[in-house]
Amino acid sequence: MADQGTYTIATLGSHSALQILKGAHDEGFGTLAIANRDTKALYRSFGFVDEVIAIERYQDFPALMPQLEKRKLIIVPHGSFVAYLSLDEHKRMTIPYFGNKAVLDWEASRELQRQWLSRAGLTLPRQFERSGEIDRPVIVKLYGAQGGKGYMFIRDSADFEARAAHLKEEHIIQEYIVGVPLYIHYFYSPLENRLEIMSMDRRYETNVDSLGRIPAAAQEGMDVQPSYVVVGNSPVSLRESMLAEAYRMGEAVVRVSKEICGPKGLFGAFCIETIITPDMQFFVMEISARIVAGTNLFIDGSPYSYLHYSEPMSTGRRIARELKNAISSNKLGMVLDDG
Repeated sequence: MADQGTYTIATLGSHSALQILKGAHDEGFGTLAIANRDTKALYRSFGFVDEVIAIERYQDFPALMPQLEKRKLIIVPHGSFVAYLSLDEHKRMTIPYFGNKAVLDWEASRELQRQWLSRAGLTLPRQFERSGEIDRPVIVKLYGAQGGKGYMFIRDSADFEARAAHLKEEHIIQEYIVGVPLYIHYFYSPLENRLEIMSMDRRYETNVDSLGRIPAAAQEGMDVQPSYVVVGNSPVSLRESMLAEAYRMGEAVVRVSKEICGPKGLFGAFCIETIITPDMQFFVMEISARIVAGTNLFIDGSPYSYLHYSEPMSTGRRIARELKNAISSNKLGMVLDDG
């Protein structure tokens, strides 16, 4: 029987790498951070990071493939893989990869993602195909994992034509839902056929959150455009009466993923981004099919993970625990995609 100590967990030195590598170390794996010239010293400063390989830019990661393929590595992806590597580069990766690459197409396309979430029976905001249809406030979102960069709040059709009609990047025009943003972090284990709510957060976005502290009358005449760039995260605990619906939404997206992405479907860590309205209805904005940065709040675990484990259990450590269980039960193929 293989021992997890013979494997090394590797990831890009960014996003949630510290959490992933700390969790891997705590579960008995070797750890490798692939950092760039600006971050290599940071990752070398942590004792749980066994090795750091430095590259000039994260986009150069594919050039390391021949070297890494010779080692007993498992790649754990996060948002920076999406930001810096193309879909084709993901699919060509032959290093064992925690996750199902078939999900990437459904996540990367806003249209396919909307089909997925709609098929799961989730409530989505209205989406506008043409600017002339806009009859209410909307938010214009660029594609990809960009942490809110480039998002724009638009009042109406005329505002869109004045400020956003020039956009050359792929984008969607989505109804702006007024409510509380809540990001729900899940983990689905194919080994145990079990869904777990791991933690929850809300994001701090500049400067839109700062503008919310300024009275509307005082904002008149200010030449400040709202920015939705994420700079940090805050922990949130949901009313217990709403937990059942949060859990149902997670179950639904996993169930449908097995219909659209092959029998493995979506597994491991994922996050559903929601807005909760005053009548306590969840509107689902999008889904991230991997660990998200909001889980970094819970490296020592969350109230929800503690209910499952009664020990510190971050999402990063939960990934490593799943891999360890797969190795010990000789079912590693259930949780890896090796191209």
